[in-house]
Amino acid sequence: MTNHQLKIALIGYGKMGRTIEQLALQKNHSIKLIIDNQLQWDSHGKDLADCDVAIEFTSPEAAPANIRRCFEAGIPVVTGTTGWLHELPTIEKLCLKMDQSLFYASNFSIGVNIFFALNNYLAVLLKNLDGYKPRIIETHHTAKLDAPSGTAISLAADIIKHRQNLKMWGDADQDHAEEVLPIKSYRIENITGTHVVTYDSAIDTIEVKHEAHNRSGFAEGAIIAAQWLIDKKGIYTMKDLMKLA
Repeated sequence: MTNHQLKIALIGYGKMGRTIEQLALQKNHSIKLIIDNQLQWDSHGKDLADCDVAIEFTSPEAAPANIRRCFEAGIPVVTGTTGWLHELPTIEKLCLKMDQSLFYASNFSIGVNIFFALNNYLAVLLKNLDGYKPRIIETHHTAKLDAPSGTAISLAADIIKHRQNLKMWGDADQDHAEEVLPIKSYRIENITGTHVVTYDSAIDTIEVKHEAHNRSGFAEGAIIAAQWLIDKKGIYTMKDLMKLA
């Protein structure tokens, strides 16, 4: 991981963008460029090439085009935007074709990625025990655009891949067949992000939980990822950065 003072382009200047800006400046990085709308792309998009790395937190609709612009400018891009995974394979192919760098995570928190590892391990331990029924509950602030969260979908994917009786995830408020893993989403004021994975059986319940107290953990992880991505080519995730299986 480089300790180089980075010239960062912030793509998206909402709550996460502002938190990243504050933390990056504390770490002696500079914010070379901020782009938060199409007018700013039109007027300042050419300045992207002067940056060392872009950190992108926008909307599911905007993220793929934003990432393409970063590739075209020849700078690595770190993105934490969720809700656009159906387009991720296309973006990954483009990244490799253009010999560029992409770091994608549904959640940049170091604690959450440890939680991912625990969730995966628990799924392995319980994969042959049909008596334990998994479910996921996620709670976020009311401004979060997607539901369920990208983090909840990542948790669900790791559970589903280890259980033959599960084929997909679905909204817990709807009736589903046995092969659907239920995810319940809540949107409540002033909640940064809480995820709970529960396995219920007739005799007991096993539960693991991660609760974020603020956005600093996500911003810290995104900046660490940006530092780590410098001088690398290809596609990376938090598993690469943290050397998690």
